[in-house]
This record gives sequence, C-alpha cells and structure tokens, in this order.
Amino acid sequence: MRRSRLSAYVASLLLAVGTALTGTGAAQASETAAIGGYVALGDSYSSGLGAGSYLASSGDCARSTKAYPYLWAAANSPSSFDFTACAGARTSDVTASQLGPLSPATALVSISIGGNDAGFSDIMTTCVLQSDSACVSRINTAKAYVDSTLPGRLDTVYSAIRTKAPSAHVVVLGYPRFYKLGVSGCLGLSETKRRALNDAADYIDAATEKRALDHGFTFADVRPTFTGHEICSGSSWMHAVNWLNIPESYHPTAAGQSGGYLPVLASAA
Repeated sequence: MRRSRLSAYVASLLLAVGTALTGTGAAQASETAAIGGYVALGDSYSSGLGAGSYLASSGDCARSTKAYPYLWAAANSPSSFDFTACAGARTSDVTASQLGPLSPATALVSISIGGNDAGFSDIMTTCVLQSDSACVSRINTAKAYVDSTLPGRLDTVYSAIRTKAPSAHVVVLGYPRFYKLGVSGCLGLSETKRRALNDAADYIDAATEKRALDHGFTFADVRPTFTGHEICSGSSWMHAVNWLNIPESYHPTAAGQSGGYLPVLASAA
C-alpha cells in the first residue's frame, strides 16, 4: 500500500476508533461548534468563582479563564463565544442582563442558576456560624422556596432563552454535593450539617432537572463527576470555608471546573 493511501487508511481508522471511544457527546459537541455560537449564562458556578484567573473585564462577576464555559470554547472553537455568567446572579439577573448575545444563530447555551434564588449564601453563613438546628431550619426554608417559587422563576428564564435562541441546544448544569460523609477526623461542620447541605443540593438539582426537561432542555448532572472529590474526601474539588476569601467558599476549584463540570458539558453539548 502506498504511503499516501496508508496514511489515509490510518487516519480513517483513528477517526473511527476515536468516535467509538468518545461517543455521540463529542460528535454533537463538534457539530454544535461548527454550526453556530455558544453563550454561557448563569451564576458563580458557571462564571468560575473559586477557580482563579479572573478576567479583569468581568469585575465582580468573577469570570474565570479556568471556568468550564471558557475551557469548552477554547477546546471546540465555536463560531462565537459569549460569556455572560456572573457570580451572585439570580434568575432575574439572567433575564435582565445576560441574554443579550442570544439569537437565532446561537447553537449552544449552558446555564447553572437557582442556587442564589434559594438563598445559597445565607444558607452557608447560617450553617457555618450557627447551630445544627439553625442550619437544618434554614435549609428547610430553602426547600419550601424550591417547592413553591423556584419552578416559576426557572420557567421564566428557560422560556426567555428559548424565545431568543429558538434553535439552540440548551444544557442546564446542576450543583455538586458539598461533603463526603462518614469521614472521621475531618474538621469543620458537624455530620448533621454536612448531610443537610448535601440534601439541599440534591433537592435543588431535582427541581431544576424537572423544569429543564419539561422545557426540552438537557439536564447535566455533575454529582457523579464530583463523587470522591467532595470536601473531606482528601481530594477535594470544592473550597471549604476560606476565611481569606469568603466568596470562594463552597465553590469549585479550577480542578472542579475542569474535572467536574467540563466533562459533563462536553458529554451533553
């Protein structure tokens, strides 16, 4: 076989093997990148707070070059990339100030949202500084909000996304569990608080998944990729309480963005 034909054969073989190994997720990601733009919406888990390397232009939004949207765009070269996710964002902030780049040409949208609506920051403050019972009570209040109010707010955001980007594939990413349970010698919060915080993450993920699927969106669950990398695991991809930089507490590190969030988006895109 001539060298040129051999090279072509090897190339086609490698392509076939690569496709078989990576599955449809990678193929879909490549197709998405080829046909249109990517817009990354959401809160601090999407902006990359906690990952460092923040874009100076992003100010308090803390958009990081190590955040999963930035990493996905760098790897897949979409025809355009707009990164409007912002630390501290609630659903109302997304509809008010993040949807501008969306258009009929948008091919992919990613978003994580809802945690701040449910009082994420106040929950963490209560659980770190107050008693077990106060922590559990605050989380129960948040769960009641998730039951009564959050679904409607998510509906508003999701409907607005679909209106502005009617052809986009929309990936809704959830939140990880915070703690590995049953670990002796791990300082900080009690086991009661740790379990309650994990339950809260599961609760909001369940509500978010239902709303996303009802809108025809893809829900991307990051809990499996973060398993074994929770706080107290010995290989954490999450910041514990960081007294030198409180806002970064309970947010993914750079490793959490690249190892926990990025593969999930790549598979779902």
